[in-house]
Amino acid sequence: MVCGVVYGPKAHVVCHVDNADDFRKVFHNVVISKENCSRNHDVVWSMDCGGKNFQRKQVMNLVSPVNNTTMKTHLILLTLICFLFSVVSIVQGLSNPKCSAQDQGSTLQVFHVFSPCSPFRPSKPLSWEESVLQMLAKDQARLQYLSSLVARKSVVPIASGRQIIQSPTYIVRANIGTPPQTMLMAMDTSNDAAWLPCTGCVGCSSTVFAPAKSTTFKPLPCQAAQCNQVPNPTCGGGACAFNLTYGGSTIAANLSQDTVTLATDRIPAYTFGCIQKTTGSSVPPQGLMGLGRGPLSLLAQTQSLYSSTFSYCLPSFKSLNFSGSLRLGPVGQPKRIKYTPLLKNPRRSSLYYVNLVAIRVGRRVVDIPPSAFAFNPATGAGTIFDSGTVFTRLVTPAYTAVRNEFRRRVGRNLTVTSLGGFDTCYTVPIVSPTITFMFSGMNVTLPQDNFLIHSTAGSTTCLAMAAAPDNVNSVLNVIANMQQQNHRLLFDVPNSRLGVARELCT
Repeated sequence: MVCGVVYGPKAHVVCHVDNADDFRKVFHNVVISKENCSRNHDVVWSMDCGGKNFQRKQVMNLVSPVNNTTMKTHLILLTLICFLFSVVSIVQGLSNPKCSAQDQGSTLQVFHVFSPCSPFRPSKPLSWEESVLQMLAKDQARLQYLSSLVARKSVVPIASGRQIIQSPTYIVRANIGTPPQTMLMAMDTSNDAAWLPCTGCVGCSSTVFAPAKSTTFKPLPCQAAQCNQVPNPTCGGGACAFNLTYGGSTIAANLSQDTVTLATDRIPAYTFGCIQKTTGSSVPPQGLMGLGRGPLSLLAQTQSLYSSTFSYCLPSFKSLNFSGSLRLGPVGQPKRIKYTPLLKNPRRSSLYYVNLVAIRVGRRVVDIPPSAFAFNPATGAGTIFDSGTVFTRLVTPAYTAVRNEFRRRVGRNLTVTSLGGFDTCYTVPIVSPTITFMFSGMNVTLPQDNFLIHSTAGSTTCLAMAAAPDNVNSVLNVIANMQQQNHRLLFDVPNSRLGVARELCT
């Protein structure tokens, strides 16, 4: 602490306290240099806090004994002001995350598409109802896509009166080429190959990868082994090209290779699709990173580096200012975690099937016919974990039983309303039962934030699950990303198991 007299039209003393230790010293032993004066002066206590200077003024007679009680009152108030400012600064810091912070080791930051770090967030904020309905519309196309994967045939996209979000739910930063070009790619556990919009692409976003600027880029010829691993390959001018459908979009791309850098891991000769043309609005604007189990997935192309192991923790879409993480490889994965076996479906080997045995609402295991959860490789029926679907969808018999038990536990006398695809909403406060997914080998009891959504004003609460849409002949139960948020999901492919552990994803 430093004190001194400042002379002017009104002489006053300034005492500057540098830190909390000085405060403690001041509380116990205050010593102020007394100038040769015999009248009252304004003593200004000041402290620098987070780049701001805060002051409290006290009238003192500098030739009389110091009134410690009065002085301490001012210092305590100053301390509280500084503390509150620090809290506000922290909150403001969280609302403006360090978007340019570099990923470290083999761990990538995961951002929600509406994060301040995402260029895909809406130009103007959506209302709560608009955002829910828009996410539901996106889920319609996603479920249509998953159904087409299981059926191994293209399905006519679902028509929607609302524009489907033209971006993924969660994105990661990848550096492509030499020198590196940064792209924000969608995470997709139900897709294999990676693809990027490239220079000259028709129908792509404004941010594209420029192959001509990379010294390590090369197109793959028709005779390359990878050309037999893409859907609908064609050969034109000696280069391998392919076509595929993704959600409500079609994609035409050239099969290519370049160096990909994830966090600090450099992966040479990574095979991906360089998009030349796309239609529809389902294609992630800056590309897609396939985290499935197929031959051209990230896992398949980096087996020696990551041992076909990864985990992710998704931040809640209620906390857009936080980032989660994608951790690649076995190093640093959680040790205390419950596992369920992964099931293999030869018809669609990339999907992460698990055995969902039952669902418990409160303490009651809901009466659901076993056929609703039965795994059938021939039809594709069963349960998968998917990073791209927002809200969990259950086949109709399973959802109806869960919904009815939830309504019974909340209270039969309460009026039930609907919102979009959600048919169990309340406009009064409710006491909710727990919901537990019971898998082979592990139970996952969801916090309320993982299965209830609340309006901004708190006037509406909905059960954030639904039955598969009527116009999707889906036999899949999809454990979606809202139910996964604030959990660490560990995909251990060599040991054919999937682990789930609670974790605050920040």
